[in-house]
Amino acid sequence: MTIAALSDLRSARRLVIKVGSALLVERGAPRAQWLATLATEIAELRTHSEVIVVSSGAIALGAAKLGLTRGGRGSLADAQAAASVGQVGLARLWSDALGNHDITAAQMLVTLGDLEDRRRYLNASATLARLLEAGAVPVVNENDSVATEEIRFGDNDRLAARVAQAAGAEAVLLLSDVDGLYDRDPHEDGAVLVERVEGVTPEVIAMASGASSSGLGSGGMLAKLQAARIAERAGIALAILNGTRTSPISRALDSGTGTLFVPQSDASARKAWLGGRLAPAGVVTVDQGCMTALENGASVLAAGITAIEGTFARGDLVAIHGPGGERLGQGLVEYTSAECSAILGLREEQQSEKLGYAPRAAVIHRDHMVHA
Repeated sequence: MTIAALSDLRSARRLVIKVGSALLVERGAPRAQWLATLATEIAELRTHSEVIVVSSGAIALGAAKLGLTRGGRGSLADAQAAASVGQVGLARLWSDALGNHDITAAQMLVTLGDLEDRRRYLNASATLARLLEAGAVPVVNENDSVATEEIRFGDNDRLAARVAQAAGAEAVLLLSDVDGLYDRDPHEDGAVLVERVEGVTPEVIAMASGASSSGLGSGGMLAKLQAARIAERAGIALAILNGTRTSPISRALDSGTGTLFVPQSDASARKAWLGGRLAPAGVVTVDQGCMTALENGASVLAAGITAIEGTFARGDLVAIHGPGGERLGQGLVEYTSAECSAILGLREEQQSEKLGYAPRAAVIHRDHMVHA
């Protein structure tokens, strides 16, 4: 189906609903009545759609239980401890709320690596599919009890987009504490709600504020735009809706209030997965000629590379930057970082002397690359 307006979201065959900490937890206690109304909406949606929930709140709940300051985010150790305790309560909340509608909730904790590694990504995809087939509602959260600052999603907005991709969902609903994306800080006079976005461009990103107004969560509007970029590349619609009100989904869709990001492509499953990956191992910087060639569908050749950053192995994900530092895309590299450093700027006939063997067709082949 084509999702061109907020009202179309009700007809999605499979959708992901993301719930943030500030919506689910207030002063360390669950917003039980609000959650009950959302569970009712989920039950109604399930009469024609399969639903996956991505839920924050474990750290906020656990911090209150343990008496930790700063909502459990004072240190990595505090966050991990709070998540360990809070995840038990979070699972119980969802199990009880959905159970009131005879719906089985299934807890699923993932790390960044589970969706960055291709084999583990496919395993997660298969688990989600089987849970939905069995009639359960998967409730997904980042496994903050083991995640580190360096290797984590850091916000559930991008996690929701990646889960939607893994599950083959048609839409993502990000429940937020604002009506959607505004053309400037929504607290400023004259700020206008952007109802529809056709592609997350630099101009759209410039509208965003990186701060989370609640102080509880780790996301913000910038994270939501990054999630929208992941979704749109995979052919998935994404909407930002105000979740603070009772029955938030119905209110937003009935009034047409929110921001809809329209899918921009329907890339192959592998290309979509590659474009959604978040943790490149290094950076390959190219010259103007190579950048122009990339715009016309070429591969990255050693002759066009001017600099290498990071330590990576063959097959690792690397970011591709232009001569001005602009991000052009990312892809799977065919050489180690040491080999790349040895042959950067060299033409094919010069590379074999440096490498000691015949060079490969490209440093990053166009078939294993996605553009920003």
